[in-house]
Amino acid sequence: MESKMNKQESEKEVVKAKANAAQGLRELFEVGLKDIYSAEKVLSKSLPKMVSNASSPELVTALKNHLTETEHHVSRLEKIFEVTGIKPTAKKCETMEGLIKESNVTMEATKLGNVRDAGIIAAGQKVKHYEIATYGTLHAFAQTLGESKAAEMLAMTLNEQKKTDAALTGIALSAINKQAASLSMKH
Repeated sequence: MESKMNKQESEKEVVKAKANAAQGLRELFEVGLKDIYSAEKVLSKSLPKMVSNASSPELVTALKNHLTETEHHVSRLEKIFEVTGIKPTAKKCETMEGLIKESNVTMEATKLGNVRDAGIIAAGQKVKHYEIATYGTLHAFAQTLGESKAAEMLAMTLNEQKKTDAALTGIALSAINKQAASLSMKH
């Protein structure tokens, strides 16, 4: 009886695919590229707000560098579209939109200074981790599909994302988190 119930429950969880659903890895790769293309474009529009709200000079510099890097990622994605023969269109990235919305909520919930800086770093790292996961997956897809030029460019972006994540961790651990924590202890 129990196994019959589990089968019925699991059947209820099966998502019906749309008529234009990806049929193979190539289509899934294309969907992923269009998604991260949208994500990078949304991020390039929202990073200036993070820069304006950061107070640590080190964080401001890192965020400005991140903005420049993001603009390079958009250009590199356009080259990837070109070498793979995929039309360079953006597919709305719900994840990035959600992460940006969350970062805005965090900034509104914190006062300008070390606490907001810690929140901006946390938001930035959530974005980085999403990008690292996405670029890592797209790199693996490109390799499997024999798209060696695309794989090479995706690997470059993946490594840059990892370096930015490490830089944000370094900034947080060097002073900002400790200073933000000391403010909590005073209250």
